[in-house]
Amino acid sequence: MSKVIVDYRIDNEEKSSLESLGYDVLICPPNSILYDAVCGHPDMLMHIIDHETIIVHKDMEKEFVHKLCSYGYNVIFSNFPLEASYPGDVALNAVNMPNIFIHNLKHTDKILLEAVNSKKLITVKQGYTKCSTAIVSENAVMTSDSGIGNAFKKEGFDVLLLPPGDIVLPGLNYGFIGGCCGLLKEGQLAFYGDLNYYTYKNEVLDFLNKHKVKPVFLRKGKLVDRGSILTLG
Repeated sequence: MSKVIVDYRIDNEEKSSLESLGYDVLICPPNSILYDAVCGHPDMLMHIIDHETIIVHKDMEKEFVHKLCSYGYNVIFSNFPLEASYPGDVALNAVNMPNIFIHNLKHTDKILLEAVNSKKLITVKQGYTKCSTAIVSENAVMTSDSGIGNAFKKEGFDVLLLPPGDIVLPGLNYGFIGGCCGLLKEGQLAFYGDLNYYTYKNEVLDFLNKHKVKPVFLRKGKLVDRGSILTLG
């Protein structure tokens, strides 16, 4: 059974929706060092290298690590523990594509950089790179960050640049497009919430349709940033 890793604060309806789609839902334990709004966000706490290897922050709960290992994954700890404030909290929050790796490389964890050094490494100003980026396909992304958008365009990606805002992130003014969704499989993008409640729904739906990607709404209501949905094979 395919597995997804989600924030521990996932809504019951969202969890049930994922399970009804055939996914085993793994709850990511929070890190008490990070501020509350993002303390359980998977895209802050770990990084999937490929279908075999996962990097987790140095202080990840051991029981969760053992669970990942029991599923056959090679789990590696980050070089340094996460810190409470920027830039010490973004060490694993990078975008990892088949041939390119995008992050603020000054703040990327050393172990993560070593794991992706065969790819083209691209640096951007935005340290919350994965939070800010929704991967639609191997050649299309959505973001509200122009620096990230321009970096992808230079690599030949189709980019939908969205205005910031209208995504809920409890404790902060608003969340990010990358943190409210995640690819379940090729051609299927799941959202925490429903695009019909999003100001820029038409732009997103048109972009997804262009790339033959089906949106999956895990519950009705506003989009919520819970950290990216991370899918394991």
